[in-house]
Amino acid sequence: MKYMLIMRSNDAAVEDYENLDFTEVIAAMGAYNESLIKAGVLLGGEGLTDAKDGFVVDFDSTPPVVTDGPYGETKELFNGFWIIQASSPEEAAEWAKRCPLGPGSKLEVRRVTELEDFPQDNEWIQKEAGWRAEAEGRLGTAN
Repeated sequence: MKYMLIMRSNDAAVEDYENLDFTEVIAAMGAYNESLIKAGVLLGGEGLTDAKDGFVVDFDSTPPVVTDGPYGETKELFNGFWIIQASSPEEAAEWAKRCPLGPGSKLEVRRVTELEDFPQDNEWIQKEAGWRAEAEGRLGTAN
């Protein structure tokens, strides 16, 4: 099963991060990522730029409204993610607990749905399976 570990931080955690030695932060995250890689569970992961560089598309109206960051009234910011392969929710939780984050930060852990989770006789699920196979074929020939 695939799990997404979603890194969230409140304003205090972001401020604390900005006061840390960047080299130490990168070393701690690098060691964590290396442990995920060596265990064979890391499928992907990225950090995100500052919220002020992003935007939100709000679908409460038609047409949707685009608002530049930073976002007012934000209690937690989504700062990055990992996607891991784990045999159970408990294993995913164990990996999440090892992440080098401090107070004010959280990892939300959610299972990533797979095509097999949906009705296989659905036209769009069948199309999606074909698209994914086609994309994998293109990626396989690009390497």
